[in-house]
Amino acid sequence: MRHSVNRPPTPDAAEDEEKEPTLQEIINIKLIESGEKERLMELLRERLTECGWKDEMKALCRAFIKKKGRNNVTVDDLVHVITPKGRASVPDPVKADLLQRIRTFLNSVI
Repeated sequence: MRHSVNRPPTPDAAEDEEKEPTLQEIINIKLIESGEKERLMELLRERLTECGWKDEMKALCRAFIKKKGRNNVTVDDLVHVITPKGRASVPDPVKADLLQRIRTFLNSVI
């Protein structure tokens, strides 16, 4: 059997069948369908603004741009540098509140 250099082999019929969604995918679907995901995102935005996290991230972006030069920075560069710092600096009470709200939601749908 020869395979094309440019294309992968055709998948078997068994691989073609629909796969069962994962638990994570099911939860995400429930969050979206209920509108809870958007409510949680809005709450997170509010909390991060209230605690100064958003301003801190803006300052980090500005400092990075100033260091590298305005014309030498892309959005991808900023995302690559700032994302790990941003995730690590979300205050624990904000994380805990969000997690509790997600647990409450899950308990209500299961």
